[in-house]
Amino acid sequence: MKAVSCSNARLEVVDLPTPTPAKGQLLLDVLACGICGSDLHARRHCDDVADIMAETGYDGFMRSDQQVVFGHEFCGEVLDHGPRTRKAPRAGTRVVAVPLVRSGNDVHAVGLSQWAPGGYAEQMLVEQSLALPVPNGLSSQAAALTEPMAVAWHAVRRSEVRKRDVAIVIGCGPIGLAVVCMLKARGLRTVIAADFSPGRRALATRCGADVVVDPAQDSPYAAAAGHGHLEAAPDALGLAVSTVEKLYKARLPWWHLWRAAEAVGAASPKRPVIFECVGVPGVIDGIITGAPLYSRVVVAGVCMDHDAIRPAMGINKEIDLRFVFGYTPMEFRDTLHMIAEGKVDVSPLITGTVGLGGVAAAFDTLADPAQHAKILIDPKSPLQEVS
Repeated sequence: MKAVSCSNARLEVVDLPTPTPAKGQLLLDVLACGICGSDLHARRHCDDVADIMAETGYDGFMRSDQQVVFGHEFCGEVLDHGPRTRKAPRAGTRVVAVPLVRSGNDVHAVGLSQWAPGGYAEQMLVEQSLALPVPNGLSSQAAALTEPMAVAWHAVRRSEVRKRDVAIVIGCGPIGLAVVCMLKARGLRTVIAADFSPGRRALATRCGADVVVDPAQDSPYAAAAGHGHLEAAPDALGLAVSTVEKLYKARLPWWHLWRAAEAVGAASPKRPVIFECVGVPGVIDGIITGAPLYSRVVVAGVCMDHDAIRPAMGINKEIDLRFVFGYTPMEFRDTLHMIAEGKVDVSPLITGTVGLGGVAAAFDTLADPAQHAKILIDPKSPLQEVS
């Protein structure tokens, strides 16, 4: 079969043996596969990532001198089942799958390990237990976006954002755009999106952002003004004193009234929920510095370099900093059905298609953030350039 391999940062089309499914596995004919930002990072920085993953206890992440087939955002048609494997879903069924496969006693990340080749190929293997039939006649191209949209859904759920909160998305690349989509699907009334690229700001609007901001011209935090956020330390100090003064006038022990307010969630200052979707050094510190007091910052952007923040700034503003990674199988399943039921429109994210022979050129194209969001690979397409 034809596949695109990466070794020493070089992408090339190669001939590989058609994979053979083991017990509990399915062989898929790949119909569509997305090029992920993680693939772009892994091509150049996989050794750094592998070192970090090894520190967390996983030593199967790809290394630069290995031959790896990328691709963890995919939709495929079932071709075959492994031995002693239940014949479900039936051959011919289109499926997506959580990109994890067993190899012996280990579990590896599909498309990011030499032991788990991904969807930059004509065929690939998935675990039967993690495969989900594509419902409601959803297109294979839209179904392939289940994986990146599940990343965004996990970030939104981890943020504990409420419908009346203001959400600010910093960076409108594929993950930032997916976060915007998922925030609107959750029912957020005010979503502010910021990006330097006019093209990406336009895509953010198509994804449902209520306000788009060019950070070179305006502050996304200023765009959130008028929602009761505390902008500076004196505001918090004044609020503390004035609140006690008002309660004191009630001629009741003010602490009893305060506790009653806490019990119903009325004692906490309003704060925005900010999603960092850039992954460039300095962005987190910039958010901490510019954000209102008590902001919750959810870090979804993957920064591959060392970074620095000023803890004292975060402490004085009592910033809540959360890091997110991946998703659960339930979130993956729910995301697929949200897309298939029309609750989330992923069409604005798909900006191009290419065949296996054009993958290297597509990687070069994606180096310019103004041109594309998500490029899909069609292994059967002869396209050598993105169209």
